[in-house]
Amino acid sequence: MLLAIDTATERASLALDDGAEILAEYNWRSANNHTVELSPQVEHMLRNAGVRADALEALAVALGPGSFTGLRIGLAFAKGFALAHALPLLGVPTLDIVAHAQPPLDGVLLAVLSAGRGRVAAGVYRWSEAGWQADGPARITTWDELLRDGEAGAVYVCGEIDAAARETLGEQVSFATPPLNVRRAACLIAIARQRLVSGQTDDPNALAPLYLRTPGGGEQPSAAADASVAASHSA
Repeated sequence: MLLAIDTATERASLALDDGAEILAEYNWRSANNHTVELSPQVEHMLRNAGVRADALEALAVALGPGSFTGLRIGLAFAKGFALAHALPLLGVPTLDIVAHAQPPLDGVLLAVLSAGRGRVAAGVYRWSEAGWQADGPARITTWDELLRDGEAGAVYVCGEIDAAARETLGEQVSFATPPLNVRRAACLIAIARQRLVSGQTDDPNALAPLYLRTPGGGEQPSAAADASVAASHSA
C-alpha cells in the first residue's frame, strides 16, 4: 500500500494504490492553500478508501522543481508522516512525473511547469527501453528561450502549457492533449514503486526539495528552514 503526495505547484495531487490498482486519486487546484488543505485531503482520501495509516507500506513525494512553499509543505508533511509511521520515503523529481504519463515518441520531450512571471521550469527527456529519461538537469527559462534554444527534430511539449506558450511556440512543436498535461500522483506512485522494489528509498532526514535557481536569482530556502517545517508537521 503506497501513498503519493504532490504539492509542487498549485495543481496538487494525491493517490493511493495497493500494488495492483489505484484505490483513490484526487487532483485539485490549491491556489497556494497547501498548508490548510493537505492534511485534511490525505485523511479524507484514506478514510474514503477504507485504509488505515498503519496499513501503508511506503510514501512517495514530489521533490521539485516547483514553488518554494508548495514543495516545502509537501515534503515536510511527507517527512513527518513517514517518520511517525516508520515508513520508507521516496522522493521523485516533479518533471519525471509529467514525463511518465506520455506515450513513446521519437524526438525530444519537453516537460514544463509554470515558474511564475512568464518563466517555466523545463526538462528535456528522451525515450529509452526504460521509458522517458532526463537528458540533463532541469532549468528555469522562458517560452521564447525554449524556442531559440530548441532541439533539432520533433519536439513534444507537455505539462503546464498556457496560452502564451501556444502562441509563442505555435506550430513549431506538438503539444500533449489536456488529459496528458495533468500531473497525476498515480504516475508518481508508478515511478516510486519501481524504486521501492529495487530498494532505492531515501533518508527522510536528508531528503531536500529540488529548487531551481534563475540566472542571477536570490537565495534559496535553507535546509534549516525546511527541517523546522518538517518538525512542526511530525510533532
